[in-house]
Amino acid sequence: MPTTQPHGSWPSPIDAALAASHDGRPEYAGAVGDELWWTAPRPAEAGRRALVRHTADGTTTELPAPWNVRSRVIEYGGQPWAGTERAQGGPLIVFVHFDDQRLYAYEPDGDREPWPLTPVSAVGGGLRWADPRLLPGRGAAGEVWCVLEEFTGDAPSDLRRVLAAVPLDGSAADDRSAVRELAGERHRFVTAPEVSPDGRRAAWIGWDHPRMPWDGTEVLVAGIADDGTFRDPRVVAGGPDESVPQIQWTADGRLLLASDRSGWWNLCRLDPDSGEAEELCPRDEEFAGPLWKIGLVWFRPLENGLIATLHGTGTTTLGILDPETCDLVDIAGPWTEWAPNLTVRGSRVTGVAASPHSGYEIVELDTATGHTRIIGTPHEDAVDPAYYPQPVLRTFTGPGGREIHAQIYPPRNPGHTGPEGELPPYVVWAHGGPTGHAALVLDLEIAYFTSRGIGVAEVNYGGSAGYGREYRNRLREQWGIVDVEDCAAVAGALAAEGTADPDRLAIRGGSAGGWTSAASLTGTDVYACGTIIYPILDLAGWGTDETHDFESRYLESLVGPLAEVPERYRERSPVTRTDRLTTPFLLLQGEEDPICPPVQCERFLAAVEGRGIPHAYRTYAGEGHGFRRAGTMIDALESELSLYAQVFGFDRTDVPALELKK
Repeated sequence: MPTTQPHGSWPSPIDAALAASHDGRPEYAGAVGDELWWTAPRPAEAGRRALVRHTADGTTTELPAPWNVRSRVIEYGGQPWAGTERAQGGPLIVFVHFDDQRLYAYEPDGDREPWPLTPVSAVGGGLRWADPRLLPGRGAAGEVWCVLEEFTGDAPSDLRRVLAAVPLDGSAADDRSAVRELAGERHRFVTAPEVSPDGRRAAWIGWDHPRMPWDGTEVLVAGIADDGTFRDPRVVAGGPDESVPQIQWTADGRLLLASDRSGWWNLCRLDPDSGEAEELCPRDEEFAGPLWKIGLVWFRPLENGLIATLHGTGTTTLGILDPETCDLVDIAGPWTEWAPNLTVRGSRVTGVAASPHSGYEIVELDTATGHTRIIGTPHEDAVDPAYYPQPVLRTFTGPGGREIHAQIYPPRNPGHTGPEGELPPYVVWAHGGPTGHAALVLDLEIAYFTSRGIGVAEVNYGGSAGYGREYRNRLREQWGIVDVEDCAAVAGALAAEGTADPDRLAIRGGSAGGWTSAASLTGTDVYACGTIIYPILDLAGWGTDETHDFESRYLESLVGPLAEVPERYRERSPVTRTDRLTTPFLLLQGEEDPICPPVQCERFLAAVEGRGIPHAYRTYAGEGHGFRRAGTMIDALESELSLYAQVFGFDRTDVPALELKK
């Protein structure tokens, strides 16, 4: 029989070290001949990303430390590696090393260490590369075609992005002039070129400030001259109010693309010569998502003309689409979330998927048989699954009757229950983005709290991806209002229905979720405390020169142009509303964060000083935007739990007591 014990004080085998060791997921899976390669998190190794090789016989090896395979293009990065199978000598891999952002070549079957292909620049953030494509037949030794981000000064916006070709012979390792630019600077942002099957044309996506890629992008097609340069580029799809996040050539020279012209990211097929486009399977579902990283893949054509595609509303499923009949057959399996990272090898489709009961695994579908199997990072229960939370998908009603989507994780522990009549505390989780999405997957950070008797509510507030363009656009000029209201509406509903203790509600989030948490604590009286993680706190500063180039004008759609509505920036910023702050808070910040820099936290703390608000500020050396190191994640989780213990009134002697200053 379960032991009765106050919510929040339950013992749990899921400690912070266990949660940290399972943080992150495999990414950027891709085929090299019969082999599969991907990157994997290594929290215990200073948060590096390892490049993993899975051979046809099932052997798995990895490129060891110090190699850290991750790009910093647009700071969020993108596809950091590519490979090709050579007739002799095994595979050739090129990858971006995080520490210096250079492209390196690597022969995994050779006896040579990876060697650089690109130079180092001392200007600003240097030279950065993303989404490489190997073209062995180009130039004397072959080339790598990719996105080049080149800083021209010290400011975050002093840079240019172009499509570039890097010679594989190493001649550019010390000579920037050996890098060949494929096309001019037509757009501020670009994706890597997709080469047509006949090798005569290239297609890519571009967009410009102040739009974000989920607002509007353009698809360009150009001929490829004999010398490898692009000629006569022209726009064939997209526009200022149409978002195309992915394109792909078909075998017959047409373009597959995902477009939200209908209000949903649906698949289209385009004749690049006539400009005629046909919708392949119009549905009120998303067949793509926001392009937060360069090189995300939601669909791939198969050699038999069918299309492997991710789709869904709120959750994602892998399906096989017949573009001629609109028949869409979903694969069987427990997975509720597929990362935008599909790859195809013959009749086999590989993706990265997870469920509420399993972490992210590398899943292979054989379309010839319909069978699926796990071929990489198989889920293994670290504890008895009875300690995992069981999510409930809910739709709540917000102001004006609008729908709010959320995932509710009640407390769950097989050995403990709360006292009769005691309602559990709940923490509202606000995801980042804000054009992001809380995925319905097993997260041991959530289990860390639910297994101790603390409920979690993940809110996909208005502005979230996964529910169509109209839902995303709810946040236009309403950031700090709609997100705050939606989170508060969910918290209030849980309290009103007797699910959560109304006096023990908290809010937490990172990045844009940190903004929503801080805006909620300074704008509502719903929460007893909050955890604010690498946040945006001062709109005026963040909207000028205190963030990176990619999001430097994001606020024009989220809040409005600064020159036109300066008062709105001041009124909504948590840093200017600290006089309304009455509850304790925990502030967590990476010291090397280029997206939400520590100066925002320091400004907020200066405004709070002397007001008698209990708070703690934890900073972490070596951490940027998003914590990757095991030690950081352990300290952050234990500090957060200690905050809730002190505010909600339960005992936790298994974590260090967080010192709250006033």
